[in-house]
Amino acid sequence: MSKPIVAIVGRPNVGKSTLFNALAGERISIVKDTPGITRDRIYAEVTWLDKTFTLIDTGGIEPESKDVILSQMREQAQIAIDTADVIIFIVDVKQGLQDADSKVADMLRRSRKSVILAVNKVDSMAKYQNDVYEFYNLGIGEPYAISASNMLGLGDMLDQVIAHFPERDEEEGEEEIPKIAIIGKPNVGKSSLLNRLIGENRVIVSEIAGTTRDAVDTPVTHNGKDYVFIDTAGLRRKKNVKQDLEKYMVVRTVSAIERSDIVILLIDAVEGVTEQEAKIAGIAHESGRGVIIAVNKWDAVEKDDKTIYKYEKKIRDTLSFMPYAELIFISALSGQRVNKLYDLIDLVIENHALRIQTGVLNEIMSEAVALQQPPSDKGRRLKLFYMTQVSVKPPTFVIFVNDKELMHFSYTRYLENRIREAFGFRGTPLRFIIRERGEK
Repeated sequence: MSKPIVAIVGRPNVGKSTLFNALAGERISIVKDTPGITRDRIYAEVTWLDKTFTLIDTGGIEPESKDVILSQMREQAQIAIDTADVIIFIVDVKQGLQDADSKVADMLRRSRKSVILAVNKVDSMAKYQNDVYEFYNLGIGEPYAISASNMLGLGDMLDQVIAHFPERDEEEGEEEIPKIAIIGKPNVGKSSLLNRLIGENRVIVSEIAGTTRDAVDTPVTHNGKDYVFIDTAGLRRKKNVKQDLEKYMVVRTVSAIERSDIVILLIDAVEGVTEQEAKIAGIAHESGRGVIIAVNKWDAVEKDDKTIYKYEKKIRDTLSFMPYAELIFISALSGQRVNKLYDLIDLVIENHALRIQTGVLNEIMSEAVALQQPPSDKGRRLKLFYMTQVSVKPPTFVIFVNDKELMHFSYTRYLENRIREAFGFRGTPLRFIIRERGEK
């Protein structure tokens, strides 16, 4: 089941990244007292009470003039409107109500999305109470006084955030139609691939990077099976804002991945795999989605008998954290091998939801332990008592041990490899939780 998405929107230097780090519980975004300094990761999984959601920081604007600040804030707000279930609109009590705040508030109000107004830098309610009331003039509801840097007022704000989450269908489950997100850099052929998969031109295709404006959900029936394809929104070309383009791409990619079961990561065969693909792939991997890597425009590459092996090695080396991902070489333009994608999609969907009986798992574990002794430290050896699978999508296993400090990641990887030897699990990550006996 996809998690709700919460986006933080606001002018430069009002404390978006500070709030993001406070809620994420770790220093993920770079924080510096210069507008537009956010450069680092901008999404995190956050839990408040019993609700877990994906938090997105839309920071990273480098304004050149007041007009640019406003236009980029509007763009930023539009991204949040497009992708988020709830928007935290953050303003600065010390700077007071600004014209840009009012104009973005108008956009947010018209969007009919749930908006929580957070008035930041309120280090003392007694001192700033009247200044907080000024923000009622934005007309988007009650302002919540917070201090992100001092961790004040965040609980009341978060209570309001989770109160606005959409109701999820608790009976959603095994029988729901699989959702496949097509992700990748702008102009790698995402829309062209979708058109091939659905058999008609329903998505605008252009040489201009970022012609797709919004995420598009397209239901498709192929050989009697139903699928929903999510074509991740592209990016409108903007002058000299390369970093903003990358940031918007990440925001929309996170949103699409959250709503999907598996992803197709599209790579341009002419350009080859880059660090940008590694970032996008990392989001899918951390989210536990099944992954197919599709190398597009393969017909445009000059080949010899070693080309495909060199390409595969480069991709596997760059994306070494996801050796399980399926790999296929296609051409969305000519249709080369595109129909084989459906077979791979079916395979990965099946593996992503595969459940292994506890008895069989423990036989594999016992055999693995007999073949390779668990590690020891200062005379104390790791003992493995029991393993069971607790969930699917992705397949997740709990291993009960005598001392989880002794469970080195390399031994967990060894056990994972033994499970994969037995059951394949092609295209899907596996998750392992280590528990001590008696621990819940």
